[in-house]
Amino acid sequence: MKQELLPKSLAEKIPALYEQDGKGIQSVAHVKLFHAYGGGTWLICEIDSDHDLCFGYVFGLVPGGDEFGYFSVSELAGLCAHINGQKIEGLQAIERDIHFKPTPLCDIPEVKKSLEARGW
Repeated sequence: MKQELLPKSLAEKIPALYEQDGKGIQSVAHVKLFHAYGGGTWLICEIDSDHDLCFGYVFGLVPGGDEFGYFSVSELAGLCAHINGQKIEGLQAIERDIHFKPTPLCDIPEVKKSLEARGW
């Protein structure tokens, strides 16, 4: 069974795009999505009114490629898992950390380490 990455009840609790503008690493991440079979974590800080386009911090995709940016929940939901180079139909690649609680980015160890490495 596929996990719903961003249920409406959860999406409605996330600030609208630009609501945390200017807060930088003090911005609060409300949702954590991660690649269950590879690298990559997406922290959602803000979301548009359609609950698809998000702004947040992405890390772990490529070395040195951690960054603030925009991403689409529907595109992430459409990714299929690959194990040992084989595409596994029906296996969801991206999952939501159901235990994640809203946390300022500066208090998330992986983000703090990433930002310190970049001179923040």
